[in-house]
Amino acid sequence: MPTLSTPPRPRSPGTPSLLALALCAASAGLQAAEPDKPAAPEHAPQVLELGTTEVTSNQLGTITEGSGSYTPGTIATATRLVLTPKETPQSISVVTRQFMDDFNLNAIDDVMRHTPGITVSTLDSERSTYYSRGYPIQNYQYDGIPTLQDGAYAAGNNLSDTAIYDRIEVIKGANGLLSGAGAPGAALNFIRKKPTSEFSGHVTGSAGSWDNYRSEVDVSGPLNESGTVRGRAVAALQDKHSFQDHYERQTNVYYGILEMDLDADTLLTFGADYQDSDPEGSSWAAIPLFNSKGELNKVSRSFNPGTQWSSWEQYTRTVFASLEHNFAGGWVSKLELSHKINGYDAELGSVSGGNPNPDTGAGTSMYLGKYTGETKTNTAELYATGPFELLGRQHELVVGASYSQAKWDGKGYSPVASYNGNVESFYAWNGKVPKPEWSQWGTNDETTRQTATYITARFKPTDDLALILGSRFANFSRSGDNDQRESGRPVPYVGVVYDLNPNYAVYASYTSIFNPQSNQDRFGKTLDPNEGDNYEVGIKGEWFEGRLNASLAYFETHEDNRAELDLSGQPSLVLSPYMAITAKSKGYEAEISGELTPGWELQAGYTHKVIRDENDNKVSTWEPEDQVSLFTSYKLPGALERMTVGGGARWQGKSWQSVSNPVRGQEDYTQEAYWLVDLMTRYQFTDNLSGQVNLNNLFDKKYFTNVGFYNSYYYGDPRNLSVSARYDF
Repeated sequence: MPTLSTPPRPRSPGTPSLLALALCAASAGLQAAEPDKPAAPEHAPQVLELGTTEVTSNQLGTITEGSGSYTPGTIATATRLVLTPKETPQSISVVTRQFMDDFNLNAIDDVMRHTPGITVSTLDSERSTYYSRGYPIQNYQYDGIPTLQDGAYAAGNNLSDTAIYDRIEVIKGANGLLSGAGAPGAALNFIRKKPTSEFSGHVTGSAGSWDNYRSEVDVSGPLNESGTVRGRAVAALQDKHSFQDHYERQTNVYYGILEMDLDADTLLTFGADYQDSDPEGSSWAAIPLFNSKGELNKVSRSFNPGTQWSSWEQYTRTVFASLEHNFAGGWVSKLELSHKINGYDAELGSVSGGNPNPDTGAGTSMYLGKYTGETKTNTAELYATGPFELLGRQHELVVGASYSQAKWDGKGYSPVASYNGNVESFYAWNGKVPKPEWSQWGTNDETTRQTATYITARFKPTDDLALILGSRFANFSRSGDNDQRESGRPVPYVGVVYDLNPNYAVYASYTSIFNPQSNQDRFGKTLDPNEGDNYEVGIKGEWFEGRLNASLAYFETHEDNRAELDLSGQPSLVLSPYMAITAKSKGYEAEISGELTPGWELQAGYTHKVIRDENDNKVSTWEPEDQVSLFTSYKLPGALERMTVGGGARWQGKSWQSVSNPVRGQEDYTQEAYWLVDLMTRYQFTDNLSGQVNLNNLFDKKYFTNVGFYNSYYYGDPRNLSVSARYDF
């Protein structure tokens, strides 16, 4: 009876021209210099005009809240330099606060499903894996501070509520310069909301399909008369049932942050967030893919293989602080600290094993197990950035150092021998079985440490040319069942951007890949680190002073020791053996985001990619080769100016996965291409009160969000409706 103790990871002024439409389809000799425009501290922000709304910038980039925009002003996730999208030599996607509000994206899964080029694979009711360019996304940052993400024992990260975030940045491709070790698909940076200089806030309530109720309160403003102390508090509560029988989830998030101006040049920030996810009726894996005759095991979308007592509780607790100081000459230093706890308490029972007889329902078994654990992560990062002068021209420099330690303690339990887990009929299943007594069978004790120094310089040989050179020198160790150690590993980064004119720039970038792995081969040996090279070239466009951005990119990733499931059928000492292969990924992507005309916002993208191994066989085939995403909103003019309408569509081409058929053996199962269409409308009843309706999966398309994970499949959400009201003050 499987216990799934180590579940595998599934696999500028001007008018846009025709090209814009096509884009849619401190060492010796360096000395500090007074810049033309000194970098501004967070508490004395630069101002970027987006339409009629003023938004501010800090060392993390431009705050999107209040801008009404679907595009950012600046970002710092790629290089730690605060740059516009056009100045950044990598593909980026940013889901802004306005986009999240318009399309009711209250969960990270929802955000990822609406991000161009990202695939969300749902493993069961509590776990999902994100993919970009054929690779699972493992690099997570919070306000630019990297943290580890474990996909086997989910512990709250992917269930995080978006109420506390200003935006979510996705840097496509390898990002080892700032993230350290990690897969080359993408890096996610979750930028938290910041206190405002004036008192403001809102209250929101919503109700939706399947008794989905949610409330949110957000209050921000100065806490003293001079405004040198500012605070913000956010709380969101959700009680959500499901299209699946006997499943519901209660979530809550609490967030608080304080900013204090210690003097005119020094800013102290500290805060905390607390998040809980408490489900009932959790599945573990999903619906068995085949019946005993080798046919698709068809059941209703409402079928839930989980028991009624099954629950995979997850939680996060985070405290963080930063100290930022502005020096003469435009230099800024920043110290960031974070302590994060991710925990889980899972008692699981799911009728997800075997292959039911289509006539009698016999032939299935229950997955049963209990898992508890906690990961405590401490991180610290110190960096300085500013301008310097060389050969008569002004350039930029970042130097920094980081430390991270994550300690995971976990326990595993199995049912006592006397427990009867037999299932008489799969098709008569209603989840009503007794909870077993548990017997502990194992523990996990693993500590992962990363330390690094890094340096990045942006040279400006001419006004139109920027050359970014950087490297991270990484040390990595993992102690526990799979001891690993790597020291002094360089992770270089090279980027070049050339401005063709005020609207267009061409770019190229290179970075290496370094990703230690915990997967084991069939002999129980841990695979060597995944290594390789990531290349990207492209062209970017910017119009209307940055209110509209577009890009077209071609990318290649060459890698060694890529982990792929070993489907050879050879005897194995581990439950899910992997093998190391050589692979090459090629593809291109186009994206556009921002304001087409006043009141008309757009985010759209197209991605194509193929990954082949050394024998020219395609791998990572469950992530579709082609994806299209288009979402837009429009504030009506004239007499209807209080109304905003919008909608969008997501399309993905066919995808397939190698699965085990009880009659025919190993074979490919294909998910055919499909469209999903969403609609939204909002009406501003008064200056303070608005109402909104969101309708998702308009045509009620049936589709799978995962096939093959433990030979199971998982349905995507049917058509659903949400109605909400918001009061701003």
